[in-house]
Amino acid sequence: MRGRCWYRHLCSHRQLRARRSREPKLGSSKGTSPSRENEWKRCPTTISEDADVRKWNMAITAHMRDGQCELALRIFNFMPRRSIVSYNAMITGYWQNGQFGLARKMFDGMPERDLVSWNSMISGYMRNGDVSAAHVLFRQMPARDVASWNAMLSGYARNGLVDEARGVFNEMPCKNSISWNSLLTAFVENGRMDEARKLFELKTDWEVIPSNYLMAGYVKRRMLVDARQLFDQMPFKDEVSWNTMIAGYSQNDELSEARRLFEASPARDVFAWTALMSGYVQKGMMDEAKCIFDVMPEKNSVSWNAMIAGYVQSKEIDKARQLFEAMPCRDITSWNTMIAGYAQASDISKARSMFNQMPKHDCISWAAIISGYAQTGHFEEALQLLLDMNRYGEWPNRSALTSFLSSCAEIGALKLGKQLHGYLIKAGYESGCFVANALLAMYCKCGNIEDAYEVFHGIADKDSVSLNTMLAGYARHGLLKEALLIFESMKAVVIEPHAVPL
Repeated sequence: MRGRCWYRHLCSHRQLRARRSREPKLGSSKGTSPSRENEWKRCPTTISEDADVRKWNMAITAHMRDGQCELALRIFNFMPRRSIVSYNAMITGYWQNGQFGLARKMFDGMPERDLVSWNSMISGYMRNGDVSAAHVLFRQMPARDVASWNAMLSGYARNGLVDEARGVFNEMPCKNSISWNSLLTAFVENGRMDEARKLFELKTDWEVIPSNYLMAGYVKRRMLVDARQLFDQMPFKDEVSWNTMIAGYSQNDELSEARRLFEASPARDVFAWTALMSGYVQKGMMDEAKCIFDVMPEKNSVSWNAMIAGYVQSKEIDKARQLFEAMPCRDITSWNTMIAGYAQASDISKARSMFNQMPKHDCISWAAIISGYAQTGHFEEALQLLLDMNRYGEWPNRSALTSFLSSCAEIGALKLGKQLHGYLIKAGYESGCFVANALLAMYCKCGNIEDAYEVFHGIADKDSVSLNTMLAGYARHGLLKEALLIFESMKAVVIEPHAVPL
């Protein structure tokens, strides 16, 4: 049979028509009386999966994978016999397609369940943040296997409940590598490196991937001594192990050690070369970085973009442009870096030319060109671009907005800042503390203390930045009584005052 219509030939047309007339449609109450709502459960069910049932199940899985839940349900309803696998395929498919209620309805209507049924429901609830529902199901299970425990452990970890994940791990009667890896990942992702180390020391046969993950956690937190100790103890190292340590030393300005490890590495791939080169770029040693770049046996977009960004940071925009033109395949990062470089160099015409030539813009592209216009005093053009951004369906992110507001504050562009404030109110951005703090700083720096207070008063959850910015604004304008009130409120909530440059 061709295509996916083979299942229509498993029954005669007469059988199919008869089945259509008597089978209610699960998941749809239209035209179905309450007494017949669950009639679909009366279909014979078998634990085993013979060849015919397996074909039906494969069709259900394929349609669910394509997001065709209704067609999968139609196949399920037409099945002459179903196995538990049929129900499990429907449950898994519903979860994958966000049909949580239908997944639960299918589960509740199963004539009998196996461990896969229970585990699928627990994993589904955990993936969608319903931890309490997963916990209730887990406690109701008549029997559990290691996958059941792992579903709870990884689910708690995914939802940031590290202590609960550790509790499940300690309670597990039997653990496998997934159990150990899940808890280690939870500790590392949440910065609990001491607990990660203790867990790591309890097991002697770690594979290279979790070892690399722990090492990357150390590197991310600048714990290079711990990372190197783990690296030296690893019985087997792969390319990721070497590259992680090379990148760690490069990012922390330990270039001599990065170079030693690079030269000792048995297989230097493009990531190792790029990690070493990026260390020199970060330190502003562009001649050394270019030497490495020139002898690299292979380059990727990260290599090219790192060099271009290095030249931009070193204010060597012509060299950046030469590399950009020589790039075999430019991505959006390449374009954005050049736009930002020209904007920083106050060459707004070339920045705009680059922007217009781009095949596609993202919010970073818009933020770079808008900030460039604002920094060079072209306020009307900057505001017009912000409006154009919305017309093209792009919405500025928090970083873009705060960058724009900072530009207004630095050059004292109060009128433009007020116009942007009006836009933020209409777009619903003003209520967020992150953007509100940038607005507050802009008004304080531009000398408009009244509007600064209005913004400050409207922040529901003031943080240390809000309080310190308002304190500095009052102090700068000689409003000592108001500054003292802010200071006393900070002491009441145990926030340390600090200097804010205005």
